[in-house]
Amino acid sequence: LIVIPTNILSRGLSLPVPPSLPSQRPLCTGRDEVRLAEEASRKYGSPAPTIFSKVVDKSIPADIIYEDEKCLAFRDISPQAPVHFLVIPRIPIPRISEAKDDDAELLGHLLVVAKNVAKQESLDEGYRVVINDGKHGSQSVYHLHIHVLGGRQMSWPPG
Repeated sequence: LIVIPTNILSRGLSLPVPPSLPSQRPLCTGRDEVRLAEEASRKYGSPAPTIFSKVVDKSIPADIIYEDEKCLAFRDISPQAPVHFLVIPRIPIPRISEAKDDDAELLGHLLVVAKNVAKQESLDEGYRVVINDGKHGSQSVYHLHIHVLGGRQMSWPPG
């Protein structure tokens, strides 16, 4: 379900929810989840379920702040900034380096969602977008995810 905090509504911000979608229905049915899992299995093999797979199928709780047919965004359980959320695809692409060329539209969608949720979270002064890839990139969960961090001045270099 899409839950829109009242403080967001009172500011009159436009949210990245297509007007044709009712706001009080599940965005993916069980049948959709099966189809997405089958599609991912064909493209990427059968990766082991991750904690993010469990967030997607709602078998564990998460503070979901945005959701659509392709992805969802939720607050990081160990925030590294005053605002720290993740954007993940519903399809379990293990790593950005394993994304296929035909995933370009989905990858672009993830970035647009990151931008829109950052605006929803009032990150008007800027924010950092990070994708960790593999062991040397310190990827801890092998389900592609975009970190969005903001609410304070970031330093450079990051690592």
